[in-house]
Amino acid sequence: MASRFPSAWLDELRARSDIVQVISAYVPLKKSGRKYWGLCPFHGEKTASFSVDAEQQLYYCFGCKAGGTVITFVRDIEHCSFGEAVETLADRAHMPLPQQRISDEEYEKRQTRRRRLLEANRLAAVFYNEALYKPEGAAALAYLRKRGLSDGVIRKFGLGAAPDDWTALTDRLQAQGFTLEELSSAGLSIVRTEEGGKTRAFDMFRNRAMFPIIDAEKNVIAFGGRSLGKQQPKYLNTSDSPVFNKRKGLYAANLLRRQRHLDRVILVEGYMDVVSLTQFGVEGVCATLGTALTEEQTRLLSHYAPQVYLGYDGDSAGQHAILRGLDILESQGVPARVLDFPDGLDPDEFIRRDGLEGFNKLPAVSPAEYRLRRLKEGLDLSTDDGKLAYIRGAVPILGKLDPAERELNIRRLAMETGFPREIILESLDALPTRPSDKPKPARPFVRRGASDPPESDSAKAQEMLLGLLASGQIPKDLVEEKDFEEDELKSLYSGLVSGVSPASLIDDAPDEASRSRYTRILMFPQAESTDEMIVMANDCVSRIRKSRYEQRLKEITALLGAQPTPEERANLLREAQELTRLTR
Repeated sequence: MASRFPSAWLDELRARSDIVQVISAYVPLKKSGRKYWGLCPFHGEKTASFSVDAEQQLYYCFGCKAGGTVITFVRDIEHCSFGEAVETLADRAHMPLPQQRISDEEYEKRQTRRRRLLEANRLAAVFYNEALYKPEGAAALAYLRKRGLSDGVIRKFGLGAAPDDWTALTDRLQAQGFTLEELSSAGLSIVRTEEGGKTRAFDMFRNRAMFPIIDAEKNVIAFGGRSLGKQQPKYLNTSDSPVFNKRKGLYAANLLRRQRHLDRVILVEGYMDVVSLTQFGVEGVCATLGTALTEEQTRLLSHYAPQVYLGYDGDSAGQHAILRGLDILESQGVPARVLDFPDGLDPDEFIRRDGLEGFNKLPAVSPAEYRLRRLKEGLDLSTDDGKLAYIRGAVPILGKLDPAERELNIRRLAMETGFPREIILESLDALPTRPSDKPKPARPFVRRGASDPPESDSAKAQEMLLGLLASGQIPKDLVEEKDFEEDELKSLYSGLVSGVSPASLIDDAPDEASRSRYTRILMFPQAESTDEMIVMANDCVSRIRKSRYEQRLKEITALLGAQPTPEERANLLREAQELTRLTR
């Protein structure tokens, strides 16, 4: 990730981005000693275990083991990519991006075009929102009021109205300097060339209640429009554009990104479902963008919470979408549950009828239980044929479960059909096993990396020695590569002695767990003076080498017991004598 940018440039960016100032925008910090402390923003806690080192420009939580640099903090807190975090900090620090990127004419053209289309969308959202409270928006406002929406939630989602006018938006944006080609590319206008070469342009959205689609970076990237009359389709969405791909985004991603410590994301079908649930106080709600759930959206959802609740409509189409959604989530290893809405209601209808208390009491059923329910619906279990069909359809579902969940559902199935448990087990044993039958292991939801301190004295000394080396206060020739046993620690040593900054080593860590470990090691509490650090380093080296010598003595003892040749025995005894001297 960091390789996209020159190391020296990233070091300068980190130096010019005060980590205390950046983190203080999210978490109140209080100085204690040489560090700042606060409540960790990545997990709920009542006692401050989140520390920030202003000198080293690093942070680390002793509770959840989150750790890293100012870049990784922005990346994790804003749920964005490493590159996006870098660009955010560069913009704050007024640092131009590296020359090799900004000198690329094609790249600059694409970026300029992207900024123009996003600005056109932003101004369109402003236009629609303003129109909502004018006479031409009366029908849309009446529709939103009928759905029970307050002015506060309308503002929160930026809802608006597309006037019943062919060119209202096109005329407005052209007057503001946008070309028809830009408006067409953004999906705001339809441009046609008629006979004789005359160009005709008109608005994509007319006489509709408007739902701006805003990405995690707060850019308006597209729109959804709900018809207010008889025009079709009832729901119209922006087509894919240079700034919008309906397969890769989520409705309300901008709000989802700001919510912390979610234990689940609720995925619904409609924009109005998201708005209504949010108005009633439900957190972590989003929707797909006029498509069935995709793998790209599933991976995005997994960044925000450890599991996904499917809250689709109670009608047959919604139930079919749930089955497909469960397949997609399981294929990506994302744990899922299904919210069981009664009476065929959709989420919007249900929460307006039963409120937040009713919503919180909704059962969240497992994928297996949901699939069995759907299977049972079309069968008559009072007949032998119905029972047999139920068992035969259930066996492949049970075969994909872990032992505990399988046993639970076998018992339920036995009660419903009257078949003995042993018969169901025999049917499972006869089920052919294919690689595709095996569910993908649940993706571990790691809000941040996990890092446990070492247990052995030598391992602790090795990590402490690297922390002292990272300070730049001890002579490099005091330490040797063979003082470190693990490849990971040897890699850190090589980086430090070759001049790579600790922050670069952390940002270049191969995974979350390594990043957490690197931070804990390299953020080692410093001593009061350089002399004290050198004394500590010498002590670490002595402990490490003594441990190594003692381990070699054990190996020599074993070799001597294996009847070596006289020459080998003499060499081993000489080595043992020297090692014994060194360990005293």
